[in-house]
Amino acid sequence: MRAVLEDIKAIYRNDPACRNIEFLLYPGFHAVTFHRFIHFLWKLHIPFVPRLLSEINRFLTGLEIHPGAQIGPGFFVDHGMGVVIGETTVIGRDCVLFHNVTLGGTGKHHGKRHPTLGDNVYVGTGAILLGPITVGDNVKIGANSFIVMCDVPSNCTVAGIPGKVIKRDGVRTEEDLPRTRIRVPAE
Repeated sequence: MRAVLEDIKAIYRNDPACRNIEFLLYPGFHAVTFHRFIHFLWKLHIPFVPRLLSEINRFLTGLEIHPGAQIGPGFFVDHGMGVVIGETTVIGRDCVLFHNVTLGGTGKHHGKRHPTLGDNVYVGTGAILLGPITVGDNVKIGANSFIVMCDVPSNCTVAGIPGKVIKRDGVRTEEDLPRTRIRVPAE
């Protein structure tokens, strides 16, 4: 319940268009609130039901959130249609996603396969983050940025295809993110 209250505060904090109780009409709010219940069932290892409910959630809201994804309090999805959040994704406190954001896997990993977002992370429209990467705290990722297998340090702004750090600790820079090779475990 506390996480839901933090989510409501995040809507008012991040969307100046929200007045009165309009947050009740936001599909991102519906999807995340329902996900919190679904995730609880997932942690109880109840078979089938969490996946079924997540598919119903996707059908009703346009946001695909795997039941295993861990989402911190104060999460806000603005214009959420097309958002995809994978099973092993971890999202910290007070994060914001816009529509068409993908937090997905590469298909080359086992175990932890999806991104981890720190606290106060802002991910712009159409950004794609793939693989078991870590995005630090207080990071802004620009619209349509593409980041695969690159950790992002804290206190940065990232933009472009592929993503480049354009601001670090408030100072403009133009540095490539370190590239790591995708390692496929031997079978």
